[in-house]
Amino acid sequence: MLANIENLVINFVENYKKSSNLKTEWDKPIIGFANASDPLFLELKKTVNKKHKLPNELLNQAQTVISYFIPFNYKVVLSNTKGKKASIEWAFAYIETNKLITELNEFLAKELKKEDFDSVKILPTHNFDKNSLVSFWSHKHIAYIAGLGRFGLHKMIITEKGYCGRLGSLITTAKIKTTRRLEKEYCLYFHDKSCKKCIDKCFYNVLNVDLFDRHKCYEVCLENGRIYSHLGLSDMCGKCACGVPCSLKNPVK
Repeated sequence: MLANIENLVINFVENYKKSSNLKTEWDKPIIGFANASDPLFLELKKTVNKKHKLPNELLNQAQTVISYFIPFNYKVVLSNTKGKKASIEWAFAYIETNKLITELNEFLAKELKKEDFDSVKILPTHNFDKNSLVSFWSHKHIAYIAGLGRFGLHKMIITEKGYCGRLGSLITTAKIKTTRRLEKEYCLYFHDKSCKKCIDKCFYNVLNVDLFDRHKCYEVCLENGRIYSHLGLSDMCGKCACGVPCSLKNPVK
């Protein structure tokens, strides 16, 4: 089952690139699996949001949470390294990858249903409280629990293929072997204090070693969304992600 799900995700993304008239290029996805009863899910009610959902609150008899990371191609990342405004390529990547994740989850749910397994499809974004800006289903925390990577100084997940891309997740009643979480840090700052480039890359000073101003960050994302509103919903920025050691790889490895 594990290998089959991995192949389904990888092949779907590859075929999606070929069959759709898109601006964005993606690299090969990586996939992780978490036991739906992992005690770390309960911890999210303390560390993220007391209203953060447990897998079994969203799907009765949930067994596994599937988490995956779809990396942007380096050309998308390179486009967003200059200037204060997010690049149009980054905006397209945000919009098109969110659509890809939505369709991928639909596909996975149908494939799992063929084997009589139920699933709950999680939206790729905007599953957070608009006032507190805290999520009730945090894809990045789910990715950590599923062994996809470790948190960086920028508060995001660094995977073996870096930080620039989008995360998706799906809950299912299928029981799938879990991915082992690694204890070694993926962030150079947490590894040996040798890097704070994500802080340097933030033009708006919303990020530092001790503090992240999520409301100011979201204001910046909304401003970019207004600039690219003709493309679709695109409240994003990504400046702290681009042109840094963890953009496209695990720099500690």
